[in-house]
Amino acid sequence: MAEQTPKAIFEVDFPARLTAKPNLQREINAVYEFDITGPNGGIWTVDITEASGGEVREGKASTPACTVTMSDQTFVDIMTKKTNTNMAFMSGKLKVSNLNLAMKLVKVL
Repeated sequence: MAEQTPKAIFEVDFPARLTAKPNLQREINAVYEFDITGPNGGIWTVDITEASGGEVREGKASTPACTVTMSDQTFVDIMTKKTNTNMAFMSGKLKVSNLNLAMKLVKVL
């Protein structure tokens, strides 16, 4: 199996998760900006609004409702279930600008 990278997760895994849970889009209805640090990092926008149905794209969001910041390794570990999201947040490895929206996002992760 190829090594997981944030880019691969955002291009393949994340869109698949959004497609698999279409009802969450109405519940979440927000735009997230992921600022992933480290050598495999970058910035991605995850638009989970009713109008778009769920879109993932590389680059900054024009007006994110929540910004999520973590290292590339922490992101991969969360997405592959090696690290618990709550533990990453409580240990300071995961930072969010809006805790309420971040809690909703956990349903997609």
